[in-house]
Amino acid sequence: MRFDYDIIVVGGGHAGCEAAAAAARLGAETLLVTMDMTKYASMSCNPAVGGVAKGQIVREIDALGGQMGVITDQSTIQFRMLNRSKGAAMWSPRAQCDKALFSALWRKELENTPHLRLWQDSVCQLITKESESGVEVTGIVTQMGVVFHAKAVILTAGTFLGGLMHIGRNSAEGGRAGDSASHGLTEQLIELGFEAGRMKTGTPVRIDVRSLNLEKFERQDGDAEPQKFSFSKKTKAVESQLPCYLVYTSSEVHDTLRTGFGDSPLFQGLIKGVGPRYCPSIEDKLRTFADKEFHQLFLEPEGRDTNEYYLNGFSSSLPWQVQCAALSKIEGFEEVEIYRPGYAIEYDYFPPTQLHHTLETKLVGGLYFAGQVNGTTGYEEAAAQGLMAGINAVRKLRGEGSVVLSRDEAYIGVLIDDLVTKGVDEPYRMFTSRAEYRILLRQDNADVRLTPLGRKIGLVDDERWAEFTEKKQLAESLKNFVHTQGVAPSEISDYLEMVGSAQLSQKKKIADVLIRNNIYLFELIDHIEPLKKFIKKHNIDREVIEQVEIEVKYSGYIEREKAIADKLKRLEEIRIPDNFDFLGTTSITIEARQKLSRIRPKTIGQASRIPGVSPADINVLLILFGR
Repeated sequence: MRFDYDIIVVGGGHAGCEAAAAAARLGAETLLVTMDMTKYASMSCNPAVGGVAKGQIVREIDALGGQMGVITDQSTIQFRMLNRSKGAAMWSPRAQCDKALFSALWRKELENTPHLRLWQDSVCQLITKESESGVEVTGIVTQMGVVFHAKAVILTAGTFLGGLMHIGRNSAEGGRAGDSASHGLTEQLIELGFEAGRMKTGTPVRIDVRSLNLEKFERQDGDAEPQKFSFSKKTKAVESQLPCYLVYTSSEVHDTLRTGFGDSPLFQGLIKGVGPRYCPSIEDKLRTFADKEFHQLFLEPEGRDTNEYYLNGFSSSLPWQVQCAALSKIEGFEEVEIYRPGYAIEYDYFPPTQLHHTLETKLVGGLYFAGQVNGTTGYEEAAAQGLMAGINAVRKLRGEGSVVLSRDEAYIGVLIDDLVTKGVDEPYRMFTSRAEYRILLRQDNADVRLTPLGRKIGLVDDERWAEFTEKKQLAESLKNFVHTQGVAPSEISDYLEMVGSAQLSQKKKIADVLIRNNIYLFELIDHIEPLKKFIKKHNIDREVIEQVEIEVKYSGYIEREKAIADKLKRLEEIRIPDNFDFLGTTSITIEARQKLSRIRPKTIGQASRIPGVSPADINVLLILFGR
């Protein structure tokens, strides 16, 4: 046994697993402490990974060398690329996963990672010391009374800090169903000067699918040609997919649910935490959208070898009797049997404006926060934070520069900058609309954007780097080919007529044809013989073809967005001195002075994104700094 480490990670959820794996793979002696070693990266809510904007985050995690994409591919039971009918910037991969297998694969990964040790326990205290630079963390104390020392601690406690579960008027302590809450850390952090708050999330009923009449529902199958998350060739697309089902509520269902409003902890003020606006409970939907006669629900499997299904969209904290009665009113649910009712959970979080962009806290050196303790919701957002916290903790110990992704570089950069700069007033969820440069931050080019950085950091090994280099070369060669190879009008006249596109009057480059609406590179391959031979000769796969098509079709938009990003990036290069006196700067508004003094932005660019800081305030700061 050893009790001294470089880094200790507290919590074995999605953030904790990515943080511990990254730190250990970078060579830091790492300890991961979790309450239950059978639930690493547990999918406590929906057993799915990805979705709108979240799928882009997972591909970015993979490109940097994280593990979420690989493990998702190995446990996928259905894959869909969402928003195919929209522009490529909106395409978002989503995978339904085998919940138990996902967690088991993470445990296998962690147990076989060099430099990583595991300990099952609850952490109740941080060990700190005073130094010349301020308070620093030096270790932890567990509930069993075991003391571990470290140079850095990453706190990823999820919903466990002060966790309180609600079903009707009944409440019980717990971080999730079947697991106890954690106490001591919040109280200690408040004593150290941290601000804390309460948030709320919920989870739906779990159903025995054998009790349902599936013929009454609208079946939803995965993509006919499923893709995958990881850019690695070690994983492959799912071969055998399970279906999901689309279900609808009714006025009768709604009337039954309303009978429980008098016992709703949400409506009766028993729940104090703020819930996610974009993932409301079914009772909240009925109150907010009182005129709607029905709501969509999605019945989704929790694994290949279980009868347990998840009813997406039916999150609730109403009394269990009301939940059961309402479910039985849904067509096909008349004989429904459940494994567990839905419930709400309140937990402690710490406003993320108390963090640097590295996710290290401003008050305690060496202490990092990642995941739901920062006010976020979602496995993907948590995993991204854990990965970046693990990377930056190691780099600080080694005296290396921090890794901070910019807003035009990654959705992860948007996520962390939003948290640190703007803070949260509800559980933060990533959307494509939060990214100004979403056409640059597509899911298909995450490897181009971030794999070189992952290699520089040390998380992308030789095999992955060789695969990336080969793919990049193939993409460049194909792009060059379509820009230089001509196509005669007679070669594609039938195809153009079929898709309703104007005929060519003279020979054109393939790229000039490809930029037209309703023209696709996959289809051109079947009609242009030189292109087909080129693809076959170089064995170019679907992913490369799709990436090249997007870059050619959207080249004008991409270049324009790059120019805008480069222009605004100049503000990021204007540093603000660490000791600058914002409160004494009387030429800016009082609100701006207060918020700038509290958040302490590092650059003018960051200052410009703080709510309440106006363009006029920024102009004053630019003048003060001689710009």
